[in-house]
Amino acid sequence: MIYTVTFNPSLDYIVSVDNFTPGKVNRTCKEIMFPGGKGINVSIVLKNLGMDSTILGFIAGFTGEEIRRQVLEMGCREDLIPIPNGLSRINVKLRSNEESEINGMGPAIDDAAINTLYSKLDQLKKGDVLVLAGSIPSCMPETIYLDIMNHLADKEVLIAVDATKDLLLNVMPCHPFVIKPNNHELGEIFHVEITEKDDVITYAKKLQEQGARNVLVSMAGDGAVLVAEDGSVYTSEAPKGKVVNSVGAGDSMVAGFVYGYLTSGSYETAFKTGISCGSASAFSENLATREEVEAILNTL
Repeated sequence: MIYTVTFNPSLDYIVSVDNFTPGKVNRTCKEIMFPGGKGINVSIVLKNLGMDSTILGFIAGFTGEEIRRQVLEMGCREDLIPIPNGLSRINVKLRSNEESEINGMGPAIDDAAINTLYSKLDQLKKGDVLVLAGSIPSCMPETIYLDIMNHLADKEVLIAVDATKDLLLNVMPCHPFVIKPNNHELGEIFHVEITEKDDVITYAKKLQEQGARNVLVSMAGDGAVLVAEDGSVYTSEAPKGKVVNSVGAGDSMVAGFVYGYLTSGSYETAFKTGISCGSASAFSENLATREEVEAILNTL
């Protein structure tokens, strides 16, 4: 079984406005609302590919119940933990002459809720996959990813981590199965600017030296790189297509990599499926569908 954790899920409210003017009344010409959060995105793409997973995380208030309703409507499994106070956040994304975002805060998550999460994680067993993705609320310990991985250390669970800076670096000693920084995040870790694939390979190998088993690096329009634990290195240019919405593309790549590996056992297949999923989501208003992924995969 695959489990995804989203500590601060959201309702993403995407509004399009022709010629947005600050300080004036602006009317939308298009509106979309869907559940957000990196782990939730991974689960949705996995479901679109035909693979079940269970969504873990925290929800609160009427917005939280709407998140639950929508993921269930999409056919996903969920075991979300209700928080008695506060509201799950709404993230507003404005599309106009320029794109702007306003992200909400989300509810305060107390120790009791975190302990409930640990009790749910205790059901994981050898061979299961856990995806830890995204930022964490300020009310939670900065070591939460590391704490979870230490908690599961004896279970032989495959853990994918999609996070940034210390949240990512802290887990290296726990040997995550796969991590997915982008080239800019990779550069931030080592205080360098990375634009070339050769440099990506060099610094991805440094993260392997620190403990990561597989390092998958997205480079937006410049493609992607995988440095695998068996010593193989794969690179790819970005598939051709018009970017419509980059939100969720990285999460889709994680989903594709996990799906590709579990169905084939091949890192090359996992890499190509990851690229196809990430690109399919970027080329669509919504997250990648199986048909969209297969159409791109056939070109690689």
